[in-house]
Amino acid sequence: MAESFQDRLDQVRARMAAACARAGRAPDAVRLVAVSKTFGADAVRAAAECGQRIFGENKVQEAEAKIPDCPGSLSWHLVGHLQSNKAARAVALFDQIHSVDSLKLLRRLEDAAAAEGKRLPVLLEINVAGESSKFGLAPAAAPEVLAAAGSLEYVQVVGLMTMPPFTPEAEQARPHFRRLRELCDGWRAAAGLPLAELSMGMSHDFEVAIEEGATWIRVGTALFGGRGT
Repeated sequence: MAESFQDRLDQVRARMAAACARAGRAPDAVRLVAVSKTFGADAVRAAAECGQRIFGENKVQEAEAKIPDCPGSLSWHLVGHLQSNKAARAVALFDQIHSVDSLKLLRRLEDAAAAEGKRLPVLLEINVAGESSKFGLAPAAAPEVLAAAGSLEYVQVVGLMTMPPFTPEAEQARPHFRRLRELCDGWRAAAGLPLAELSMGMSHDFEVAIEEGATWIRVGTALFGGRGT
């Protein structure tokens, strides 16, 4: 018999709890974003019936089409790249944005949030490995953005996000997760911002991310199955 969403959710939560135990962290120190990109509203509703409340989307356009058909009690996070010309649409749709990768985008979001009268927590995406194929701020560029963040009224930079180079061996992602935590620790003191959140870890490596300090993990395949299946 095919696994249900509840089965997969239980397995992910058990893996999360075990990773927290290994790291000496409280089980509620890490929150789960169910990445529902490419899956329809039916899949989201089924997940919500199992108690999942936080969902992640990669694209504004897909989220615009999907969210109106989903339960209104859910929280939506943007975890994919955001173009600055879609900032206003993203502010209207999402409760949190994990992927701010430029000062220009941060300022666009501030303007859009001010127009909406909405307080918006965001994370800065850091390209820790310096991969040319990935979005994200170079670590050297982040302090300038953090300095500007201190003067914003509606947008609050609450932490950092990263996507390490993909490797089938989860352990190989550990140095990248550790580096993000170390950068966060240093920038927290320098910028005078709480920076309490670390969004890192996906289906194949989230346990390592939790051991290195993740507070948000972004899990799609382990919950919903392979894309297109």
